[in-house]
This record gives sequence, C-alpha cells and structure tokens, in this order.
Amino acid sequence: MLKLYDFELSGHAHRARLMLALLKLPYEKVTVNLAQGEHKQDDYRAINPFTQVPVLDDDGLVIRDSIAIITHLANRYAPEWNPQTVNEQAEIQQWLALAARTLAEGPARARLITVFGAQFDQATVIATSHQTLEIVNQLLNGKQWMVANKPTIADIACYSYIAHAPEGKVALDAYPNILAWLSNVEALDGFEGMQKTPLPPAV
Repeated sequence: MLKLYDFELSGHAHRARLMLALLKLPYEKVTVNLAQGEHKQDDYRAINPFTQVPVLDDDGLVIRDSIAIITHLANRYAPEWNPQTVNEQAEIQQWLALAARTLAEGPARARLITVFGAQFDQATVIATSHQTLEIVNQLLNGKQWMVANKPTIADIACYSYIAHAPEGKVALDAYPNILAWLSNVEALDGFEGMQKTPLPPAV
C-alpha cells in the first residue's frame, strides 16, 4: 500500500495527491501537522531528515520530493504521463525545473507570505511572479497542455502553485492561456483540488 505523508495546505503535497488521484491509486494518508511542528519531531525526521512534506512510501521505497514522487508514480504506474522520447523529455524537464525553482521563488513564495506568514519582500515576490507568469502564458499560446497534445507530469508539477497564485495576491486575470490550461487540468477525470484559503486582494 502506498503511504503519503501529507499536509493539506502544502502545494508540494498537493502535487503528489493530484497525481495519485488522477492515476486512481489507493493510498494511506498520514497528515503531518506543520503548524504544530510535527515535521520537526524525531519520528518524522527519521522519515525525512529535511523535515518537509510530502514523502511517499511505496512498499519501502521512500521518496522525499514532490517532483520525484510524481515522476516515480508515472514511471511505475502510468508511463504515458512521462513519455520518454528525447524531445518530450527535454520539454518535460524544462517544466519540472521551472516548477522546482522559478515557481517556488515566485507564486509559491508569494503564497507563503499570505498563508503562512513567511518573511519575504512581498512586492518583489509578486513582481517576480508576474514576470514568470507572463512567460508561461506566452509558452502556452495555442497549446492545450504543456508538452505534446496530452497531459504529463509537467502539468501536474506546475498546476498547484499557479492555480493558487491568487492566494499570494498574484492575480491571474491577465493570463488567458494560463486560465484555459488550468481549466483543462481541472477537467481531467479524477482531478482533486487543493484546499483554498481566503483570497486576499490580488494585484
């Protein structure tokens, strides 16, 4: 049985939940209460010394990174979600890199400020987010999905923090291609959304 160490408000954890939901894989959910510091306790440090969520335990294989988790799930259970042609892999890897760094430093960080009280310069983070989203919107022009003509792990990796960017005061109204792409992801059979927090005024 798959076991996911999870926290509902984590966009990283939502990536894993969304992939599991879309693949219709049964799993045991173990909630790690970050607000109460459970991720800092010795029991959880033994599972993930980096004290982060999510963690996936797949029959003893412990995976401690959200992008590694969705990649593993695709490779093991649904390879069509991670096509291996040279061109498609190059495109997928570019989107995964964007999810791991650029989105993390933009929309994800903006959300950390408003939802979790993180101490970043809000104006700078919001400006960085819009710079990134403008490029993503351009790259999605005329495309239903990020790679090829089908959903892949690239879409799952990027979805959560882009969809919830307004929670970090980052409005999406100016990005029609992004909005259409979000709708495509949300229309997938088995889609599972992330719990929303009250929206602050977006800019």
